[in-house]
Amino acid sequence: MTGSADGLLAVLWDMDGTLVDSEKLWDVSLTELAHRLGGELSADTRAAMVGGSMASTLRRMFAEVGLAATPGATADAGRWLTERTGELFGSDLRWRPGAPEALRMARAAGLATALVTSTQRVLTERALDWIGREHFDVVVCGDEVDCPKPAPDPYLRAAELLGVPAWRCLAVEDSPTGSAAAEAAGCVVLVVPNDVEVPDGPGRVQREDLVGLAVGELSEVWRAIVETVHPYAHPAHSSARPLHG
Repeated sequence: MTGSADGLLAVLWDMDGTLVDSEKLWDVSLTELAHRLGGELSADTRAAMVGGSMASTLRRMFAEVGLAATPGATADAGRWLTERTGELFGSDLRWRPGAPEALRMARAAGLATALVTSTQRVLTERALDWIGREHFDVVVCGDEVDCPKPAPDPYLRAAELLGVPAWRCLAVEDSPTGSAAAEAAGCVVLVVPNDVEVPDGPGRVQREDLVGLAVGELSEVWRAIVETVHPYAHPAHSSARPLHG
């Protein structure tokens, strides 16, 4: 099956926690950063960081350890965190269950594909060395949009680069932040929770993991949401405007 004239056209993949189990590597680097800054990282604050941008993560970090988030201090912390996480990405990345098969399935089905991540380009490129760039037509990183997740901008940008309407896309996400971004963009969202619970939403379907995911299921999930939540979405529409049902 390929994207049909009246069906799903593209799959937009989140990276951290969805395709690779890298949130556990972020656990290591973020905990170490908190110690370097003289504090501790609580489980609640760490959970709130999942799916967020570098800027939002550092804001939460500095508030957690009780330090002023001055431009110089956050820049230094960001450089250290990027370098340390890059080291971990280079040696300890692991697939999430079913992820490599799901990536190959989407490509074989002829669907357009994008990687849409809050992670900076420099770290994303490190991860792509391991994941494989051949799985994606385009890559959108957190430092390449004005407003990162949970704003819809990253997903709208990916749809624009692929040349398809956002409502004809299915996003695969693991976090509340990423799911909110994809839903706000008008994408149907397949949620595969990992380290944090993701609340249900009208544009979302939850799945335990990516094991056994087939193109027919992707199409059925997409169509079920579009027909119930966005009933005015019709194949004749060619606009990439987001839907708000």
